[in-house]
Amino acid sequence: MYGVAVMPALVAAGWLLGPGRAAWRLQLQQLVVFLLAAVLLLAWENLCNDYFDAQTGIDIRKPHSVIQLTGAPGMVFVVAQVCCLLGLVLMARVAMASSWWALVLVLAACCCGYLYQGPPFRLGYQGLGEPLCWLAFGPLATAAALVGLGAPAPGLEGGGGGPLDLFLAGQLGCGPALATTLVLFCSHFHQVEDDVAHGKRSPVQRLGTARAAALVPCLVALVLLAEVVPVAWGRVWPATTLVALASLPAAFPLIRLLARRHNQPERIGHGKFLALRFQMVNGVLFAGGLALGRWPVAS
Repeated sequence: MYGVAVMPALVAAGWLLGPGRAAWRLQLQQLVVFLLAAVLLLAWENLCNDYFDAQTGIDIRKPHSVIQLTGAPGMVFVVAQVCCLLGLVLMARVAMASSWWALVLVLAACCCGYLYQGPPFRLGYQGLGEPLCWLAFGPLATAAALVGLGAPAPGLEGGGGGPLDLFLAGQLGCGPALATTLVLFCSHFHQVEDDVAHGKRSPVQRLGTARAAALVPCLVALVLLAEVVPVAWGRVWPATTLVALASLPAAFPLIRLLARRHNQPERIGHGKFLALRFQMVNGVLFAGGLALGRWPVAS
């Protein structure tokens, strides 16, 4: 699950390493600290999600719930807060060496995570989890990584940290964040009955499993389009980002599974892990394409 936590930083690192980004340099020590902080903060969010869902009873039949596995909700909650504290301390260290905008943006992403799961909001129960997921792992986390990992090249004037550019972060993070959102979307298929019983109106529950399954190939296509269309449109990305298209075969098992078994919850519980595989393969290829490409020079 923690591939979704590291992807914004990997994408930002790929952009900063691109040959055309001579004005910026990637700080490798910052990258290591940022990745560790991101994993800890996602652990906080996942553990809190299990804790808050246990309060509503919606995860009573969820085999991967940490609450169900341990039977110790109090301990899980404490561990979650420790992960949050450690993650924020590490992110503050990144911000001290770059710009405090990095910490502000990460805190905004954490707020999205709490709004999704935490009382009294529980916006995920209203079907708003997917937009919050895209916002947190897209523009916010990618912008935080750009600021926290970058620094002006030696000899160039500039403030601490990399470029604070939400539009750039939205462009870079759009496709990978859609892939992350697909993981959340696919996690609903096998628990529609429990969602209905506990008042959770996920997108899959609202659409029905058949229509939701038919939407998955469209979401995969949107992921790839967001990453490759800029190559031709305005020459935004280098041509090497087209390598992200090679992740398409990783989506086929997920598409086939949901097309055939969308209404068989006992047989599609691993669907979200197939979505995770696509998300990881796609993000690594996209980040690698950004790093390896020679950016065009405007004529």
